[in-house]
Amino acid sequence: MILEHEVPLNLQFQPEKKVLDEGIAKAKATLLNDIKRSIYLYRVDCGGCNGCEIEIFSSITPVFDVERFGIKNTPSPRHADILVYTGAMTRSMRMPAIRAYQGAPDPKLVVSYGACGCTGGIFHDNYCVWGGTDKLFPVDVYIPGCPPSPPQTIYGFAIALGLLGQKLHHSELVEGADEHVTFRYEDIPYKMRVAFERKARLYAGYRTGLELAEEFMEVLRVEGSGSLKEVDALIARQADPRRAEVLTQLKTELNMLLNGLDETPRPLLEQASSFGV
Repeated sequence: MILEHEVPLNLQFQPEKKVLDEGIAKAKATLLNDIKRSIYLYRVDCGGCNGCEIEIFSSITPVFDVERFGIKNTPSPRHADILVYTGAMTRSMRMPAIRAYQGAPDPKLVVSYGACGCTGGIFHDNYCVWGGTDKLFPVDVYIPGCPPSPPQTIYGFAIALGLLGQKLHHSELVEGADEHVTFRYEDIPYKMRVAFERKARLYAGYRTGLELAEEFMEVLRVEGSGSLKEVDALIARQADPRRAEVLTQLKTELNMLLNGLDETPRPLLEQASSFGV
């Protein structure tokens, strides 16, 4: 039986339509179109205080509604795509945690949830605690906090969805018998290449050091180079004195490698090969 109330329409509650931010809507569409199915999450409590579980279930409820991204809770690890480990890894829960990991099909992700799950938390030095989740499994996503808030949880799960999409579309490429990968600067002796890259990265960092080492080796490959004039010209062209200093160090390294060679005007690479570097 439906009861009709004489309450005016302007006094009744009128829910407003929720409009997502353009960036959130785009991210949601990208994730769902990439995976194209729901993602099942299985939670393993290894020895926590139940605070993390409360926050996880708060994220699933309609207020935060993590299910709008297609993430659903499952009661069995055999259906799980994402394993969420909460609490410190205790000795008594070690084998159940391993069985849950082994029972989940590949590809799967491991999420270490909360301070205890990430590091062992305040129980890290307890006699019955192994530590965090990464003491037993390779962890893909860490969600720190004591406990993490629902926005943190949703953000971490969104990161996990992106990683899962990469694993689902992963493909292995195996080099064939008739295939050969050519390396850059094969005409420069291996020991010399390694020495230049190590020295440059020591002074200029990983990326910039590699760029400087390659620029230096490109000059050494100039056909008919019988002296260090090309190297000196490269150093002189540098507008940044820091880059010039690194190239100077590489020149010093080259001189050390060529130390003791004859001074005949043969190419530097030929001299280095005869020296055995």
